[in-house]
Amino acid sequence: MTLAEKLKTLPTNAGIYIHKNAAGKIIYVGKAKNLRNRVRSYFHASRNHDPKTRQLVRYIADFEFIIVDNEVEALVLEANLIKKHKPRYNVFLKDDKSYPHLKLTNEPFPKVVITRKIVRDGSSYYGPFLPATIARNTLNLVNRAFQLRTCEIEIDGKLPRPCLEYHLKRCLGPCVKGLCTQDEYLEAAADVRTLLEGRNKELAKSLEQRMWQYSEENKYELAAKYRDLHRTVLALGETQKMATTAERDVDIFGFYRERQRLALQLFTMREGRIVGRREFFWEDLADDETFDSAEFLGTVLTQYYSTDYVPLEIHVPFDFPDRAILEKAMSERRGRRVKIQDPKRGKNKHLLTLVEANAKIAFEQRFRVLKPDTEKVLEELQELLELSYFPERIESFDISNISGSENVAGIVVFENGKPARAAYRRFIIRTVEGANDFASMNEAVYRRYKRAIDEQTTLPQVVFIDGGKGQLSAAAAAMQALDLEQIKLVGLVKPPKRHSEISHLLIHGREDEPIPFDRNSLAFRMILNIREETHRTAVEFHRKRREKRDFSSELSEIPGIGDKRKMKLLRSFGSIERIAKASLEELKPFVGQKAAAYIIDHFERQRALAPSTEPTAD
Repeated sequence: MTLAEKLKTLPTNAGIYIHKNAAGKIIYVGKAKNLRNRVRSYFHASRNHDPKTRQLVRYIADFEFIIVDNEVEALVLEANLIKKHKPRYNVFLKDDKSYPHLKLTNEPFPKVVITRKIVRDGSSYYGPFLPATIARNTLNLVNRAFQLRTCEIEIDGKLPRPCLEYHLKRCLGPCVKGLCTQDEYLEAAADVRTLLEGRNKELAKSLEQRMWQYSEENKYELAAKYRDLHRTVLALGETQKMATTAERDVDIFGFYRERQRLALQLFTMREGRIVGRREFFWEDLADDETFDSAEFLGTVLTQYYSTDYVPLEIHVPFDFPDRAILEKAMSERRGRRVKIQDPKRGKNKHLLTLVEANAKIAFEQRFRVLKPDTEKVLEELQELLELSYFPERIESFDISNISGSENVAGIVVFENGKPARAAYRRFIIRTVEGANDFASMNEAVYRRYKRAIDEQTTLPQVVFIDGGKGQLSAAAAAMQALDLEQIKLVGLVKPPKRHSEISHLLIHGREDEPIPFDRNSLAFRMILNIREETHRTAVEFHRKRREKRDFSSELSEIPGIGDKRKMKLLRSFGSIERIAKASLEELKPFVGQKAAAYIIDHFERQRALAPSTEPTAD
């Protein structure tokens, strides 16, 4: 059936339509109160379409449609299909992330992690948490009070000794037989589940009962433990602000646009206080003449509230065509009346103006490359890597050599997103012969953290390993030997023959789920900066080692130059290149005229030699 024939068969019902190109790929999804009139309008020569729509029409080779009962169903279905297929000619939330949730994993020994992705994997998800710091604080409480594990290892009870987390009383130690039975661990996990479900009073009552039970049995240490847990849960009930418990909840939208770029801000108000915000950005919108602000706002709100928590009120800068339909759809989902308002005066208007001002600041930071908020970037990194802790300290390793010679490791440290150069370290690889990057990485990681444990210095939350699965596995083996498996290991994988870039990340324990590199992500930009700093540190150390080697071997061939004179020349000139270029008068004060003449003669005979090759960091 041709396109013209299909247009004749269109019904007059409400529904959604799907435009496809010649390759069968979905390029646009739209909704219509009357499918026949709406779809045919694309092909009327008399219609004055904007440039983007004219380009869309040129690529339409086929279309499909789905009939629904009413406009509300059409609105919801359209939003779901746009999120699923991300058609080229639709406006959609490119940077969309759901609110942070806490995930209680579906494992024999469950753990809790922060995630923004909700999948059907049998795990339990709790939230959303507003702001993200509430999720982090709650996770820290779970780790500290209920001592669920944070590691990625498989628990079989066969490890000979527990890791530092157990000794710090942040883990029950199920990995070692005799420290914690599975029933005891699952009891703690059940308490965490009750806490995350918001049943604080029920949990507090259960903890109190166990406290008195152990007290009557003269098990005072256990009784004290449950007494402390009971107090903690009662205190949490006073301060916890989860979105699901709010009564007075309002979302406020504002945006700032220049030409084809736009920054949108969402402020979330819970119980009369601003508790969080989100940002979205677009770079390829229609130009000034054809951009429809009302249509854009309606599309964004429809998509945003197709999956997220629905507040009781939404404040927007102006009205838009589908407001009544969207209100009805969200009211059905919430089970209460949801209002979308465009305030004109008073406190609500003032808040809206504040949100728009923040949108402009976000626009400047995103598109004019101003300095981003480091804490916010680290929060994004924590969620990207699904870390149990805020990544205050990050360490990164790189190996540098030329065909195995002068094999060295560079280690850099970042604290709160900034380089801590005093903590940088450079290792000469001593136990590895030849170009074995895996063994070199294993030695560097083991030596680094063996010394950190012996000296009781600060350990990192994250360790970046420059390399793929091989280097990551070698580093993991070193960490396992030191009982440091709670530290997150992340491999920075480079594309072939492009050493200055990162293609994707590999998280130890989840190597089958690589994370593609996103150039628009501030967290990924930070990772790239850390990787480049590590590469520079390793290469510079390698170059110095090679220069010193070349200096020593080269001068040893010259008559009259012993170890003392070599060291004097090294301190005075700094490199073999400078000595080679020095004149007789410049050399005489350090080695005498006769030895200086030998040096001049030697390098005159070496002028034809090719320069040495630059090192690479593998």
